[in-house]
Amino acid sequence: MNMKTLLATSAIALSLSFQAQAASVPDGVTLAAEQSYTFWLLDAIKSMDPQINTDVEGSDVLRNLFEGLYNEDSDGALVPGVAIDHTVSDDGLTYTFNLRDTAKWSNGEAVTANDFVYAWRRLADPATASEYAWYMELMQVENASAVVAGDMPTDALGVTAINDHTLEVKITTPLPYFPQMMVHASTFPVPQTVIEANGDNWTQPGTLVGNGAYTLTEHTLGERVVMEANDTYWDASNTVMKTLTALTINDQNQALTRYLAGELDRVDIPAGQYPRLAEEYPDQATSTPYNCSYIYMLNVGEKGPEALKDVRVRQAMAFAIDRDIIVDRILQGGQKGAYNWTHWAVADFERPHSEWADDMDQAQRIEKAKELMAEAGYSTDNPLELRLQYNTSDDHKKIAIAASQMLKAIGVNIVLDNYEWKIHTDRMQSQDFDMARYAWCGDYNEASTYLDLMTSYSGHNNGQWFNDQYDQIMADSKTAADPQPLYQQAETLLTDEMPIIPIYHYANVDMIAADIKGLPQNNVNNTWYGKDIYRVAE
Repeated sequence: MNMKTLLATSAIALSLSFQAQAASVPDGVTLAAEQSYTFWLLDAIKSMDPQINTDVEGSDVLRNLFEGLYNEDSDGALVPGVAIDHTVSDDGLTYTFNLRDTAKWSNGEAVTANDFVYAWRRLADPATASEYAWYMELMQVENASAVVAGDMPTDALGVTAINDHTLEVKITTPLPYFPQMMVHASTFPVPQTVIEANGDNWTQPGTLVGNGAYTLTEHTLGERVVMEANDTYWDASNTVMKTLTALTINDQNQALTRYLAGELDRVDIPAGQYPRLAEEYPDQATSTPYNCSYIYMLNVGEKGPEALKDVRVRQAMAFAIDRDIIVDRILQGGQKGAYNWTHWAVADFERPHSEWADDMDQAQRIEKAKELMAEAGYSTDNPLELRLQYNTSDDHKKIAIAASQMLKAIGVNIVLDNYEWKIHTDRMQSQDFDMARYAWCGDYNEASTYLDLMTSYSGHNNGQWFNDQYDQIMADSKTAADPQPLYQQAETLLTDEMPIIPIYHYANVDMIAADIKGLPQNNVNNTWYGKDIYRVAE
């Protein structure tokens, strides 16, 4: 997928690839009488607040309830959302977004540039305590770091409403991928009057006011989310799908059973079952690259085990895990073993050469791992004891069991800890873990979305690996004409220090009902919108 940079001169407004993105029903297709779509969620959604949510599944819901400046099409290219286009100053530091005058909130009020200003200030405000406050810093928005740190007031943030339909953003470093960052939910507008009137309860059904193609009609935590088409949405006339329902089912095999019974229209395929299902249901089983990486994060901070502060132990553990067994025997869905952090399919990225990944086979890695453990004072006769935490999922459990067996062979005894999603993430955020299953899905299709996470200023560096050299590399990448060599340096440093153990790079491995059309298959971010899909008559 090619990254659309959308840079323009100060005098030229760039039009995006389409003037609207909506369900595109081919001629001759007969639509089903009932336009409803039911999809699966593994875990309860922690928050319906765009500035608070941190979860991929939460973002899937928020993308339907709210709309940012831009959306993505089925290939991952940017298309207009609330913004119809933008201009960029000659120095690349000032973006001016032109907003459509037909955008409305679900209560009928107009969406204005001030709604974005309020949302972005709210995201950066320390009082909001958003885990995504750092996103304003990643976007290089003027004064973001000082605002996030509490050293400057929120109105110092470099975002201004020139008028109701013109939004100006000042950044400190030219970023060719800056417009792509606008598709992230944390940048979506929110209604100030509704939030101030209702406080934390503003996200409840019947109270939540959004500007997306759907409104929230039901949210039973850990059970279901129901959204109905929003008739005030600017492109409501082109929205075919009328009802979106998300069902939370913690057991993946149970979810598949309910899909096969016709209760779900889309579900992840459990580990190991793709080959069989692809043969039995060739028109429903799919596997495509997905911009997410699966790792074990190691707690190297003050609250972490002393043993994990030894780089030899960290490297040994990474060497000992056989990724071929995990992807070829356990997952079997087109995933690829990971020997680095950034997903292989990210635009323009090339993994740097590394000795352990490219010059050793697995037998050699295991021998090296045993040597490193012996140097650190551990062996099968004198094992290191660690706890591995993962969130509830049969797939995560299978991988954790396999990893624990692999690590036992080099003198690491693993105790498995299973928690439901909220507790799992809360424990990680408070550094209450030894090692933990973690996955990161790119916020945009560019390597920095992964590599920035491991900086000391990241809101998600829960293992608390802080490295000044790494921070400087990533800082330098923001001003480099070509950041790719610096990204390779960052990946090499991660390999040398191994604060995370890469396990595999994701694929989207789904069952999708044959009569559901319009879901993206060529977008590595898997960014989907209910307004773009439809159900055909059988």
